[in-house]
Amino acid sequence: MANGGAAISRAIQREGARTVFSLAGAGHARILDALDADGVRIVSARHETAAVVAADGYARIAGRVGFAILISKQGLPNALTGILDAWMACSPVVVILARPPIAQDDPGGGLDDELAFIRPFAKWARIVHDQERLAEYVHHAAHVARSGRPGPAVLAVPQDLLAAEVREMRREDEPIVPAPPPSPDPAAIEAAAALLANAHRPLIVAGSGAARAGAGLQRLAREFRIPVLGHALGRGSVPEDMEIGFPWPLAQVAAKEADVVAVFGARLSDRLGYGLPPRFHPEARFIQVDLAAEELRRARPIDVPIVADAGRAALALAEALAHQLGRARPISETAPGYVSAALANRLARIEEVGHGDDGPVHPYRIARELVPLLPRNAIVVGDGADSLNFMLAYLRIYEAPGYLDHYPSGSMGIGTPLAIGAAAASRELAEALGTRPRPVFLVTGDGAFGFYLAELNSIALANLPIRIVVVNDNAWGTERHGQRVSLGRTVNTDLGETRYDRIAEGFGIEAIHVTHPREVRPAMERLLAARGPALVDCWVDREAGALRKKDPRLQMIPHDDITTSRRPHATPSVA
Repeated sequence: MANGGAAISRAIQREGARTVFSLAGAGHARILDALDADGVRIVSARHETAAVVAADGYARIAGRVGFAILISKQGLPNALTGILDAWMACSPVVVILARPPIAQDDPGGGLDDELAFIRPFAKWARIVHDQERLAEYVHHAAHVARSGRPGPAVLAVPQDLLAAEVREMRREDEPIVPAPPPSPDPAAIEAAAALLANAHRPLIVAGSGAARAGAGLQRLAREFRIPVLGHALGRGSVPEDMEIGFPWPLAQVAAKEADVVAVFGARLSDRLGYGLPPRFHPEARFIQVDLAAEELRRARPIDVPIVADAGRAALALAEALAHQLGRARPISETAPGYVSAALANRLARIEEVGHGDDGPVHPYRIARELVPLLPRNAIVVGDGADSLNFMLAYLRIYEAPGYLDHYPSGSMGIGTPLAIGAAAASRELAEALGTRPRPVFLVTGDGAFGFYLAELNSIALANLPIRIVVVNDNAWGTERHGQRVSLGRTVNTDLGETRYDRIAEGFGIEAIHVTHPREVRPAMERLLAARGPALVDCWVDREAGALRKKDPRLQMIPHDDITTSRRPHATPSVA
């Protein structure tokens, strides 16, 4: 005999998770008790969205379903942002909600159907009514979350079921066999290979859906010399050596030169200029690979649409190319050299900015000192606006999945809980393999960092060795500079001189305060040497972001308007 809490714990473990994310709660105490007794780590969060986002970060790095455990009536409204973030990021997350017994539902008010307002942002949302079916519902929620286009699933469990006896416990050795990802249509692969074989300036864009497609993408890059630009979680699928692998934020200026573009697992949304001019050439031919057929032809015609898993499609395309060309050889003698040529002006301009030991710290100084110290297997989480733009100019990712940020939802502040989930996954994977965990770094602006500041407590309690760099201009920097352009003054943008290092120390985290350029390098070295979690609060030049507003060569995240993009004559050239 076991209770419902134990049934849920066993089901979570059968899905492969050894870490969950939760707030303390009497309503789900039976689940927490069973998880703790079973040796599953419970990472405590201080906000429900943080718990869900941490499960999201865990899922992105671990490659399996992440679990968040909350209470329903008070907790679900707070969790909405996290569920929406997982929905937009296509992360397989299961949120388990403890709710009052069905018999206590009030027909006159309250959240009688608390799942109604979350269903638009979840792949699946149900209430289970029988304790004997708890494991079945958990497994189905996980199946839905990871199948097809991944996303969040929400399961509400009445509290009386958690304490009720469960007569039939499913055997723990029964395998969980995920549905295989779809294979590409051979005719579509042949058509895509023909396009690439005749390209003069081919280009591959690898998005989040290609984060685990490295084998095929690296073959396409190395054997056929097709440059690969990594975007979002897909960064590092081909190491960003600046010879054949490049970061999309920096190298997107070369996309307008490509005559054939193959997009693997990436939405053609604003971050990719909708696949339209000026980001891409007006005459470019497009191949697009995605698990979700509805993503194809989102904003532009696609010459060869392929509904398939990115990894399978990349391997098949490499085989087809080798067959069509007769042997593995470069498609074009100019690729990937055209990418490097297109980048030259931008790289030169970046190197002109932010040097010198006098005056305040420029954000580029932080990037120049930190990036060379990062291990090649580092996981980097980005957050903020100006701070993220500056960091992206220098950041290189060499191993996927290795980069996370708060897009595509754009929800500021979630970088901190994403880092928590990533670090928990890194620790868990390392324990299973008998290796050292991949180190996790969070680079964030002070405005973004303030959203979930109490999650420093979660980091300390879980002893997650996250290295945090706060790029602190004591303001909402992007808004401050934008208002100065539009209003000639600023309103409601100053945040005051907050010492985040002192706040971190209050939570028991090693912390360093930096105000001078010469202090940056020693601070970064100390950050990397820290045995546990550590934070650098670096006060930077408040005027640095103004130049980024004016010079497109320094803009790593341009926001194209789709209406303007459809009128190429009205759009400026991409710097």
